[in-house]
Amino acid sequence: MKKLINAPQDAVTDTLRGVAAAHPELTVDVENKVITRSGGATAGKVGLVSGGGSGHEPLHGGFVGFGMLDAACPGEVFTSPVPDQMVQASRAVNGGAGVLHIVKNYTGDVLNFQMAAELVGDDGIEVASVVVNDDVAVQDSLYTAGRRGTGATVFVEKIAGARAEQGGTLAEVASIAREVNERSRSFGVALTPCTTPAAGRPGFELGEDEIELGIGIHGEPGRERVPMRSAREIAEACVLAIHQDMPLDGDLLVMVNGMGGTPQHELYIVFDAVRQTVARTGATIARTLVGNYITSLEMAGCMLTVCRLTPELTALWDAPVQTPALRWGR
Repeated sequence: MKKLINAPQDAVTDTLRGVAAAHPELTVDVENKVITRSGGATAGKVGLVSGGGSGHEPLHGGFVGFGMLDAACPGEVFTSPVPDQMVQASRAVNGGAGVLHIVKNYTGDVLNFQMAAELVGDDGIEVASVVVNDDVAVQDSLYTAGRRGTGATVFVEKIAGARAEQGGTLAEVASIAREVNERSRSFGVALTPCTTPAAGRPGFELGEDEIELGIGIHGEPGRERVPMRSAREIAEACVLAIHQDMPLDGDLLVMVNGMGGTPQHELYIVFDAVRQTVARTGATIARTLVGNYITSLEMAGCMLTVCRLTPELTALWDAPVQTPALRWGR
């Protein structure tokens, strides 16, 4: 194992120290593993909290800031954060208008956020939860009951965050978050496995000429293993898997996301192939993201995420955002 770490057991703590040093606009509680916006809660604004295992950076801490999250709770690598983190984060961002929990559909995340919501509710803080379950590859996996929560988490956090900045009520912000989830689908492909610092060895094996279609962000099995294909063939497989589940039409928000170990120039090759395949469905790509937004350590591969836009969702997507990993309009 070759990684730029000091010691496996300190990897997350050292990461958080680095985040704190690099981004003074954030408040990072390294000991308790909670990242919030500096300056505390915004009075009268719905607070947005998300979180999950580390190793998916920039998700979630990289999306804390104006126009997106108010707080993030990083767990250990590929391990759910604990309820205490979520409780601390929820209390910290409560500005009197309630708190929205954005939860990827992994069993540990769901159960721990549920427990935290109950504890925060005992404080008189109103909490709503939205579970993201956009992955079309498999129905159940090692970590989930139902579909996995993957790339659409970025869309939910951005669009719901914009609605919260506009002064939306908790019910309104939760409603728009659910709409984004319902209108979004994802499909991922792995070219290589990844290695968690604690394990020191790859989480699964792929042959020299094998790829996995429908992989999860923790290396969970996908639909099938097939011989290596061209970028065009991989892009077509991703688009068609999504199109079969949610017919594509109208204006689309499309993200070609790197899994952590794929060069940007390869992601652009994939995006161009996605563009050509989407055009054959009759839909139009109106907004794009190409890069690393929800990763799986150093896994090589990509994930395609598509959201069927409405005029309201487009306007909220275009609204200003200022976070370490996503920023425009300010």
